Amino acid sequence: MINFECIDFIDIKCMDNTPLHLSELPVYKKAKEIIDLSQSISVYMNTDLSELKNDGSEDIDIYFTGDIVQQSISLAPEIISAERERHTERKHRHLESLRRLTNLLYKNSYRLEKSNSNGKDFLPVLRKELRKFKKLQKHWMLTL
Repeated sequence: MINFECIDFIDIKCMDNTPLHLSELPVYKKAKEIIDLSQSISVYMNTDLSELKNDGSEDIDIYFTGDIVQQSISLAPEIISAERERHTERKHRHLESLRRLTNLLYKNSYRLEKSNSNGKDFLPVLRKELRKFKKLQKHWMLTL
């Protein structure tokens, strides 16, 4: 189980029974880079999207910034779970969840690109990193 009391629960020191080699896995390293990138993009875009519109309503695109952060934060725990899982069927569930999260991140980056924010210029960078992640993910899955 993940110790959610840790400030940075993605950090290996905060994981119970985490394999020592995990921090050296390229797919894990890339997941952590994607977390940092999506959080930076979200913070940058939130300054533009948090202002209310003239009619008093909020910009619905602000929710997609939270979605990319939440989905990216979920990548590393799925990698850890897949690495630790002994049963093939459960391992495949984690791998499928990882694929789904990656695809949702990609989809939400396109949704955010339609937003009224200067931060949308960074979304192609996120998608480029997601493509790299997908390649690393495929290679890593073959080793499990």
